[in-house]
Amino acid sequence: MNRLRYLVENQLFGVCSRLGEKLNFSASSVRLYFIYASFFTFGSPIILYLVLAFWMEVRKHLRRHKNPTVWEF
Repeated sequence: MNRLRYLVENQLFGVCSRLGEKLNFSASSVRLYFIYASFFTFGSPIILYLVLAFWMEVRKHLRRHKNPTVWEF
């Protein structure tokens, strides 16, 4: 079970864990509320999830190119 959980957490962009860190909640409770919200609103939070995942990737790339190393010139 832990192996499956680790696989899912690594493959799903880490949006819930990052949001949990920012709001000082556990990642599992954020995931649980996300699942409940998805069921009650017929999947519309999935769009928000994908937007947040995209934004996290963009920020990661911007941070990487902000401080170039010697090899990137």
